[in-house]
Amino acid sequence: MDKIIHKADERGHSNHGWLKSYHSFSFANYVNPDRIHFGALRVLNDDTVDVGRGFGMHPHKNMEIISIPLSGDLEHQDSMGNRSIIQEGDVQVMSAGTGIFHSEYNKNQDKKVQFFQIWVIPKKNNVEPRYDQISISSFKKRNQLYQILSPTPEDNGVWIYQDAWFHLGDFDKNKKQTYEIKKADNGVYTFVIEGEVIISGVKLEPRDAIGIWNSQAIEISAESDSRFLVMDVPMIS
Repeated sequence: MDKIIHKADERGHSNHGWLKSYHSFSFANYVNPDRIHFGALRVLNDDTVDVGRGFGMHPHKNMEIISIPLSGDLEHQDSMGNRSIIQEGDVQVMSAGTGIFHSEYNKNQDKKVQFFQIWVIPKKNNVEPRYDQISISSFKKRNQLYQILSPTPEDNGVWIYQDAWFHLGDFDKNKKQTYEIKKADNGVYTFVIEGEVIISGVKLEPRDAIGIWNSQAIEISAESDSRFLVMDVPMIS
């Protein structure tokens, strides 16, 4: 088993006034040669958007882009004609493929938006752009990992053009689970949203993360009521 630990206070940080963002991997003006990506996981941004502000229309190409709101309402518009609101309990995905423009705004005047923006490198380039958004409320579970993303359209959650699986965990104190890695040569990057969790012997606190590879499984133990995201991705170079 190989592993790398990323502590919350070691992440990159940018403060644009209306946007406060923490970067687990190199992004924009934050460049860390030791943190370019974890396998196919290229970006994990922990974003807070101020009231009435947001990201204007901007392009993406050949990237799988996943948004997971934690609080507030984020309005999405894109060049495919989609317009929607994503909020806590939703998962949004865009396969940028040959190219897409989109914008994201916090239209509320009374509360900020917090969300994770995650980019995964696809295994297939130049696909036709696509958009999807789901609510996870119908399959959300307590004290058991539940899948929110996979490579298969028929599975629970959204799907992307990559052999990747994302699971969320909402665990009570002292609950445990073994997570078996889905595909040989994949690794797992686990990010703690809230609480304290021990992953394969390593204690993690809020916004800490651990990447593990060359292993068939990881052991998860909640030291307190906790929420965390498990991302199973190919270990591409």
